[in-house]
Amino acid sequence: MDEEESLRRFGLHPTGARLDEVRRLLGERTERERRAQGEGDTELMRLCCVQLFNGGDLDDALLVWNAKEAGFDAACSIEIELLLGRGLGPTKDHLAAHPAPSAAAALRRLCELEEAGAFEGFSVEEQSAGYARYYADEEE
Repeated sequence: MDEEESLRRFGLHPTGARLDEVRRLLGERTERERRAQGEGDTELMRLCCVQLFNGGDLDDALLVWNAKEAGFDAACSIEIELLLGRGLGPTKDHLAAHPAPSAAAALRRLCELEEAGAFEGFSVEEQSAGYARYYADEEE
């Protein structure tokens, strides 16, 4: 599956079982990217992260973080804001309570960026609208 097919199949706001399919797809692509840079299709990985962002499930923040950490290209393609589908505060709280070492790493990075002012003016709704504009332009 490529980015175009995923967008056509799941849209930007998948729900229910479709979100589960996006999670599986992102997990598979993350593992491919970890094995060999470029094998995961970082554009598709980014789209999966946007779809999960729009789903707003706090548990998806770690999936997005793991995808972002899969390799250099993934780190560049998947912006940190994609962890914040429920907002900065709830995501930080969720990561702080999670026992995984990757949760602590993601939380540290979010806190560093927050301290630097990177999230001033951040809005889930505006971020989602920006992704909608981006992918609408991609379809043209």
